[in-house]
Amino acid sequence: MIVAASRQRGVAVVGHRGAAGVAPENTLAGVRRAAAMGVDAVECDVRLSRDGRAVLMHDPTVDRTTDGTGTVEAMDFAELRALDAGGEPVPELGELLGTLGGSCGLLCELKVDAAAGAAVDAVVARGRLEGVVFISFSPGALAGVRRADPRARLGLLLPPPAHDPGPAAELGCELVGLHHRSASPDAAAAARRRGLRVNVWTPNTPAEMRAAIALRPDSITTDRPDLLLARLGRRHD
Repeated sequence: MIVAASRQRGVAVVGHRGAAGVAPENTLAGVRRAAAMGVDAVECDVRLSRDGRAVLMHDPTVDRTTDGTGTVEAMDFAELRALDAGGEPVPELGELLGTLGGSCGLLCELKVDAAAGAAVDAVVARGRLEGVVFISFSPGALAGVRRADPRARLGLLLPPPAHDPGPAAELGCELVGLHHRSASPDAAAAARRRGLRVNVWTPNTPAEMRAAIALRPDSITTDRPDLLLARLGRRHD
């Protein structure tokens, strides 16, 4: 789990959208690549298909990452599944959970409020609730998660330049996500005073990673987990 890894080995490494810097984002291939590197967790983006399935996709449309066009919410899962997402099919959240090993955690980012219930259902069905933190920029999405299952773990992402941890604490979150350009020693200390764990997202260059590590956050989310693991002196493939 993310928390256990942080306590045992220092900062936990989270592969952003799997390992988006080296593999197709939000695909099972990307998740496997990140897991093989030795990450503590992966992050994924979840949207809702027209027929109510929790699918992995960052953008509101499929245009950037697949060979198709159109909005995710206007397509049934079978239509999404037929698309080529960089040599990979578009997966459901449940498939990602089935791919993860038991020791690898998940930051599940809800891109739309409507995806909360389906995402929680998928996680509960796989028996992975303890190893997943549901994250979002939207307080409404996190409230939907809490309604679906009060046991769910929550994290609020703050868009730059925001860094006030107050809203995350008020929502009952355990984690606050700070953009690497907004993160600072003062912001990290303020979050810890509110009992929040600190995630820094997404430093991808060596200089950005050095600055993020210096903050001693609980976790860092990056497109290049291979580079971050190497910088931390941990194995990667």
